[in-house]
Amino acid sequence: MGIVEEAHNVKVLGPGDRPTIVLAHGFGTDQSVWKHLVPHLVDDHRVVLFDNMGAGTTNPEYFDFERYATLEGYAYDVLALLEELRVESCVFVGHSVSAVIGAIASVNRPDLFSKIIMISASPR
Repeated sequence: MGIVEEAHNVKVLGPGDRPTIVLAHGFGTDQSVWKHLVPHLVDDHRVVLFDNMGAGTTNPEYFDFERYATLEGYAYDVLALLEELRVESCVFVGHSVSAVIGAIASVNRPDLFSKIIMISASPR
């Protein structure tokens, strides 16, 4: 397990040879918000769950006030996670603020995203 996986309580479920879906939770929640959706996805997809820094069971030792003062810091975490897991392309499902985080990440590395699904996207 790499440092990004450890810092963000990453869980990877489903067959590794399937298309990857990344599920990113919204403000005030953690990855457990996806618990009813995941069972419907894992047979046909590799599902990546993680907690945004400061949510769920993330390690507070990794929190950096300067880095997380903007959404770009969270977007860089998403990119680092995809790189650490060697994801070549994914469907990114972002709820609330994570929809915007996914959009920012995709602007920086469009090659890593085949689709972005935004659920109740926050305007900022």
